Amino acid sequence: MSVHEEARIGFQQGAGAYERGRPGYPRAAIEWLERQLRLAPGRTVVDVAAGTGKLTRELIASGATVVAVEPVGGMRAVLERVVPQARALEGTAERLPLEDQSVDAIVVAQAFHWFDTSAALAEFHRVLRAGGRFAVIWNRRRQDQPLHDAIDEIIGPYRGNTPSHARGEWRDPLSASGLFTALGEVEFSNDQIVDADGLLDRVVSISFIAALAPAEHERVVARIRELAAGLEPPIRLGYDTEAYAYQRA
Repeated sequence: MSVHEEARIGFQQGAGAYERGRPGYPRAAIEWLERQLRLAPGRTVVDVAAGTGKLTRELIASGATVVAVEPVGGMRAVLERVVPQARALEGTAERLPLEDQSVDAIVVAQAFHWFDTSAALAEFHRVLRAGGRFAVIWNRRRQDQPLHDAIDEIIGPYRGNTPSHARGEWRDPLSASGLFTALGEVEFSNDQIVDADGLLDRVVSISFIAALAPAEHERVVARIRELAAGLEPPIRLGYDTEAYAYQRA
């Protein structure tokens, strides 16, 4: 299964900005994932489409063996540098480089909407042991914040048909698959404090912005810098972190 072209180009070119500019996750969300996935020494968890390891690094403290699967070389290189405790592998959600029933848990952060959902679920079911669990987690931009509206005004014309978890299409094939049963879902507030450079990194780490032709990319950069110049520091970006957990049927 190939990687979505926009994701392949954008995340390859924007790996550095992704690591610098993307928010992490609230401690309460990490603890919820650890409980739901029953992470502990002696268990193995796979972070699928791990990116630069924003979530991977948080899983290490659970004591579980952490495997990070990431198809984009630029992202994986950053992950290997910043989270050397994890085992990093090249692969996709639809074709995991793992043996049948070889892992206890799977987690996907900020990426499930990019997958061929049916194919990915079949792979998750294949590699999870009986009773194994998986979870998905996203930082969703808080749409009632004027700053996010201002950013959307700049980047919206470039969005096109980019997959988005906000539309919720990922849930229908999951519910219909019969491969997993829902365990629960939660939501936490998660604010990110950045300076002007951090705001720029956050925006240019977006796949469809990172993949723009150089001249158009520079136009976006100039507009974000202009936006940042009119803001009083520190700049607060509001998110809601939402997570969902499932068990292998």
